[in-house]
Amino acid sequence: MSSLKSTTSSEPPPATDAPTHATTSGAQLRRNFSIFSLLGIGFSITNSWFGISAALVTSIYSGGPLMVVYGIIIAAFFSTFVGITLSELCSAYPHSGGQHYWTVVLAPRKYAPFLAYMCGALAWAGSVFCASAVSMSIAQAIVGMHALLAGPDFVVKDWMVFVTFQLVNIVCFLFNCYGKLLPFYAKAALYISLISYFTITITVLACSSGKYEDARFVFVQFNNQTGWYSSGIAFIVGLINPSWCFSCLDSATHMADETTEPERKIPIAIMGTIAIGFVTSFTYVIAMFFSLTNLESIYNSNTGVPILDIMFQSLNNKGGTMWLMVMFLLTAFGCNLSAQTWATRLAWSFSRDNGLPGSHYWSQIHPALGVPLNANILSCVWVAICGCLYMVSTTGFNSLITGTLTFLLLSYAIPVVCLLIKGRKNIKHGPFWLGPLGFVSNIVTLMWTVFAVIFFSFPFNMPATKDNMNYMSVIIVGYSLYAIIYWFSRGHKLFKTEITHEQLVVESKDEKLGLEKSDNFMVSENEKSV
Repeated sequence: MSSLKSTTSSEPPPATDAPTHATTSGAQLRRNFSIFSLLGIGFSITNSWFGISAALVTSIYSGGPLMVVYGIIIAAFFSTFVGITLSELCSAYPHSGGQHYWTVVLAPRKYAPFLAYMCGALAWAGSVFCASAVSMSIAQAIVGMHALLAGPDFVVKDWMVFVTFQLVNIVCFLFNCYGKLLPFYAKAALYISLISYFTITITVLACSSGKYEDARFVFVQFNNQTGWYSSGIAFIVGLINPSWCFSCLDSATHMADETTEPERKIPIAIMGTIAIGFVTSFTYVIAMFFSLTNLESIYNSNTGVPILDIMFQSLNNKGGTMWLMVMFLLTAFGCNLSAQTWATRLAWSFSRDNGLPGSHYWSQIHPALGVPLNANILSCVWVAICGCLYMVSTTGFNSLITGTLTFLLLSYAIPVVCLLIKGRKNIKHGPFWLGPLGFVSNIVTLMWTVFAVIFFSFPFNMPATKDNMNYMSVIIVGYSLYAIIYWFSRGHKLFKTEITHEQLVVESKDEKLGLEKSDNFMVSENEKSV
């Protein structure tokens, strides 16, 4: 801990459309993401109406339609505070590293390297779990469509879903290999999602005219199929899926190096994602449940895809149902493309700081394709590995879905705690800064994180067995132990992050001197030169 590594630049900041962030390969990313592209990335990953469709099973068993409807309101309420917290931090410190970079800036110098490393490790794992969950949702939908066409005697096998999952993962990997088209994909995903939402909702409502369920079934009747004696616990367990539909809110922050004025545009993308997500998901599920004619058949369906069965009950026509499901799948593929883009950018930005084993390879930008191709390969390989868990234990894989939410919330909580310890008045404020409301949002974000980590680790069903247990707590502990062991054995020697004098928060000359003597920091004079 004795050397100072300082980088300075006498060059002027790059123009708004100029490339940024040169890497060891000499290639660079370009700032070509507009506000709509950023919103497309943010919303297409969160994609709340699609997410609630893909994750209806647990919520329906945990209380029926009532659970889903009110669960969305609760999840959107808390997610708004999370979104405000992330928007303030990104506006103050826009950086592709997102939460792990904010931790570097805000944490006490002594603990900043370790906390930043843990934050980045949790965030990347959460993004991989997200991409895995979306790929699995697509695979199950495709196999479920075949089951509907084949008839009620068709039995869905795990290997069918597994093979489809791996094919979906490969297709999304290939689409993510060409950088110039990524902004187009993001915007297209946004428009496709909204068009699909309107088309599916209106069609299902129109075809169900005259045979709607009554309002009591949708808003009042509680149907607990979990085995939990406490309806309250059953309701809380069911909140996992509505909450998952508002996860991944940090995704747009990791595109900070690929857009101009990220301190203004990214907060708009984050808050816009929550607003659009709530409106679409809330109206969508109400429409679907009013159109549901037989809840018991959903429980006993051979497709394993509740939204597919709801569409078929409404249309009573396999051809029409397939067309609606094609639109559903187009939305899902847009979601998966954005999820893998997000996971890739997290792996790339974390590797620039030597946060992953083999970071030299994962931090490179392909000179011809203009994307971090190696990081894309790394993320997709880990998604494929997660898919293998499905063949071993479907329950274990389902726990990864919960991991998307809890791992990301934990990664948000680390910089928030550091912010509160540092003091909100003692840092630079970006254009998006809400003062007292921001403070309340920080506190609520931490409370929501604690709630989620505890209660979302509860078993999905009772009595709990090895086949229906929620292994989220095992995943959190196991992954955290790996990260800690890696840090103390190797990571503390390699992990280095760049921080600018403009963004550095120091309370005294001694603290700044301590920073400059640390091997874990490289101080640059100009943010644009990083």
